[in-house]
Amino acid sequence: MAELGTRLGKDSHNSSLPPSSDPPVARRTRRLRRRTGRKVGGQTGQRGATLRPVAPPDEVITHAPAQCRACGDSLDPAPATRFERRQVFEAPPARLLVTEHRAETRRCAFCGTATEAQFPAGVSAPAQYGRGLRARAAYLHQYQLLPLARTAEALSDLFGCRLSAGTVHRMTVECAEALSGAEAGIKDAVTAALVIGADETGLRVAGESHWVHVARTDHLTHYACSARRGKEAMDSVGILPAFTGTVVSDALCAYRRHEQSRHALCNAHLLRELIYIKEVCAEQQQWTDPLAKLLLRMKAAAVRVRAAGGRELSAEQRAQFCRRYDRLVTRAAELNPVPTPPPPPGKGLPLRKVPKPARKKNPALPLVKRLRECRQEVLRFVTDLTVPFDNNGSERDLRMVKLQQKTSGCFRTAAGAERFCRIRSNLSSARKQGQPLLAAIEQAFEGGRWLLPPKP
Repeated sequence: MAELGTRLGKDSHNSSLPPSSDPPVARRTRRLRRRTGRKVGGQTGQRGATLRPVAPPDEVITHAPAQCRACGDSLDPAPATRFERRQVFEAPPARLLVTEHRAETRRCAFCGTATEAQFPAGVSAPAQYGRGLRARAAYLHQYQLLPLARTAEALSDLFGCRLSAGTVHRMTVECAEALSGAEAGIKDAVTAALVIGADETGLRVAGESHWVHVARTDHLTHYACSARRGKEAMDSVGILPAFTGTVVSDALCAYRRHEQSRHALCNAHLLRELIYIKEVCAEQQQWTDPLAKLLLRMKAAAVRVRAAGGRELSAEQRAQFCRRYDRLVTRAAELNPVPTPPPPPGKGLPLRKVPKPARKKNPALPLVKRLRECRQEVLRFVTDLTVPFDNNGSERDLRMVKLQQKTSGCFRTAAGAERFCRIRSNLSSARKQGQPLLAAIEQAFEGGRWLLPPKP
């Protein structure tokens, strides 16, 4: 009962559970974010996005007074002395633009041979949808996460074209096929990066449990779907086995099995675990609170040095942080000693089955062990300022996968999940690099390599 009670005490503020799993009445007693004392909303000096007049406008409509407001005389011959302008930004009425291509056949006057003109590339049917409409269908279905039927309904309302759900599905398949080369480029660029974030999340595919693995940088995102979660699945994706930089991840042991790369642990996970241990046992507060404050102080120091253009903390500051960390971890180990195993039964005693007494588990032991054995991985962001403090970027990239699952429940086929991962990889990378998504998808339908080169 005590173990079940502690398990029910976990939510998003003290564990890795998502906020969507929190109960309606939140039990949060402490936040990871600190109050800054600033007012709510935009801050002083912030560059806003207020709607402002533009010059020149697309259309000018002049409104002239008809008669004098004092004497009532006509003002038609009177010249204008000044004017006041107001601009209205309006979406134009959308409709399909039908372009007819005619391939002429002409007969040579010299030899009499008839020669037919060739249609442009991509114009292959008597009637077909263009790249702009196909790009919008893929955008609404794969990026805005509208189901197939609702995507067809939205296109009908916006452009007056009546599509079936099967047509939208075929457009999505064509988009995924067109982006296969760009996906390979993303994988190669992520593999060649210096620091990446890696994470995974569960996904229902064809009624079974699958996993979506993400490997990302600040400018690139790569998704891959697999039926497995551990090292076998990561090896099949092909990024982590060839990666030689620094991987920022959670405490899943499968990441540490790639020994050719360096590793860094997500300290946001550690902060939530420290809060949980403090709430379960109040006497642990003498090391959990100081350690959490120390980690946040290290993070602030790294941010300051990085903002000032520095490449590393001073040797004295690093040594001071490390000594303080070691003292707190030693105190935690003294408060949470490893239990000794029971002695084996004596010789000559009759063997009989004795029920083992229930042993209360100490939730602090795994964390203390990780803090001692993975000291370099925890403090990697202090010794190398190119490594981030946490792995929140990977969790943000995986958030849309969970939203897709909440919207549609699951993927019916593994091929559909793979198409989703490929298209989302390209769209997420394009968004990070400031690429307009609709124009990017249109270029992909043309067969062009639209992705920007990765920034250093």
